[in-house]
Amino acid sequence: MAREFSTVGVVGLGTMGAGIVEVFARNGIDVVAVEISEPAVERGRVTLTGSTDRAVAKGKLAPEDRDALLGRVHFAVGLDALHSVDLVIEAVPEHLDLKQRIFAELDRVCKPEAILATNTSSLSVTEISVATHRPNQVIGIHFFNPAPVMKLVEVVRTVVTSAEVVADVEALCARLGKVDVTINDRAGFIANALLFGYLNHAVGMFESHYATREDIDAAMKLGCGLPMGPLALMDLIGLDTAYEILDTMYRRGGRDRRHAPVPLLKQMVTAGLLGRKSGRGFYTYERPGSPVVVPDEATPLATEAALADGARAIAKVGVVGSGTMATGIIEVFAKAGYEVISVTRGAEKSAKVCEAVKTSLNKGVVRGKLAEADRDAALGRISWSATLDHLADVDLVVEAVVEELSVKKALFASLDEICKPGVVLATTTSSLPVIDVAMATQRPADVVGLHFFNPAPVMPLVEVVRTIRTSPETTATARAVCAALGKTGVVCGDRSGFIVNALLFPYLNDAVKMLEASYSTADDIDYAMKLGCGYPMGPFELLDVVGLDVSLAIQRELYLELREPGFAPAPLLEHLVTAGYLGRKTRRGFRDHSHR
Repeated sequence: MAREFSTVGVVGLGTMGAGIVEVFARNGIDVVAVEISEPAVERGRVTLTGSTDRAVAKGKLAPEDRDALLGRVHFAVGLDALHSVDLVIEAVPEHLDLKQRIFAELDRVCKPEAILATNTSSLSVTEISVATHRPNQVIGIHFFNPAPVMKLVEVVRTVVTSAEVVADVEALCARLGKVDVTINDRAGFIANALLFGYLNHAVGMFESHYATREDIDAAMKLGCGLPMGPLALMDLIGLDTAYEILDTMYRRGGRDRRHAPVPLLKQMVTAGLLGRKSGRGFYTYERPGSPVVVPDEATPLATEAALADGARAIAKVGVVGSGTMATGIIEVFAKAGYEVISVTRGAEKSAKVCEAVKTSLNKGVVRGKLAEADRDAALGRISWSATLDHLADVDLVVEAVVEELSVKKALFASLDEICKPGVVLATTTSSLPVIDVAMATQRPADVVGLHFFNPAPVMPLVEVVRTIRTSPETTATARAVCAALGKTGVVCGDRSGFIVNALLFPYLNDAVKMLEASYSTADDIDYAMKLGCGYPMGPFELLDVVGLDVSLAIQRELYLELREPGFAPAPLLEHLVTAGYLGRKTRRGFRDHSHR
């Protein structure tokens, strides 16, 4: 039988601490909420009442339940008030010496059988526990922000935490309606270890002017379905907190360069640009603490005139290729009112593409997303061809053939001879250098990458990839075309992985390394990222959908270009691909899909 916790103490009533107080009080547990001074206690009280009042206003909490909840909380100054609680959770700032001092004091004040827990997200629970005479009763209970809403709790055991204490805390998490994942004491645990490498990488992209803050954030939200872009998320977490977590992970986690905080981060923290809490971080906010972003000197002009500035007029578009991507792109352009010439190798392939486009448009009609007249008009705008010569007078060519450089270069050399001057030549490559394709022509200034996401008719994102030879007019034309298609075009340089894959795949690779090290299970890692970070899919679900062979190929490209040791493909990923376990398409990847 798990022990019954009737009273719980919470030390530190900042956003996290006040949220943890609310979680316990909502579930009928009496809480002693402790701060260092009366003003700090008052701030904690205001945070708690504000949160519960919002829940009442949204109809998520009855007024009488709120009153009962607040009635269970006893506020106090100083740790002596915790002498009779069954469990204490510490939620003070991430400084080891501060936490050790508090735990030494809690050890003196609390009854001998009390469990002492830390909500640290990055520090060593073991190092905190040795400040007490009861390290076997010390454990990490890492809630996620906002604690009342987020389902995940990471339960962190040290090498000396007793099994009974772990079992008691797991049972308590279940009582609180949380999903717990139990793990060993390692830098960053699951969620932060996977999240912060990605966030730091995004800051590095911004620092090097590879892409704007808006484009980096839009790319990850629209391309991966994430609830927030990485830079907006950094502002929410607090740049000072993020810096501390990264610095700790770098020092404790094997000195992986990807966890070494990007210099810009330290500069921003020093300058007091801490994110939402200071009113200014990567973005500028209405006032300190506000979530409302306001324009500043770095905000781009999003008007149509600004987008079209220097853009060439595009009326007729050629699409080369016969695969899923080509089919989707033909549909997207035809629906947006462009005249489209589809070019494939042979009449048989053309007939297949034509059938696929018709099927997709008909589905749109059946689902009520498209009028029959619009479907017929879209089909009427497409002409089908098996020869590149028919592209002599188009304004834009979009190439969507196989991902092989030699094939693409040969095609672009042919287009260079056939197409009129001033035409924009675009490649949809997701992994090859666009400059290599551009240099197969005599007009590299007119060549750009237009990386659509699959399925093209549905996915709202297009990465506009400019090479060092792409002209500003070509980039402007590509952006204007994306806007006319109803897509969000994000502009980036010609580097392996562009924005989305360069940020996504190292994170997936890190998850594989974590599994390989037997730190956690695939299920727990997936739970951690979905419930702790709001990701639509866990990393192993996503890898099985994308295909392990595709993921390995992209990771190899990134590693070859950046030569960053942390980007080396995880051996487990290579072994699974060699064994033919490629994910859903072979019914076996990280999971067995044969019965689904």
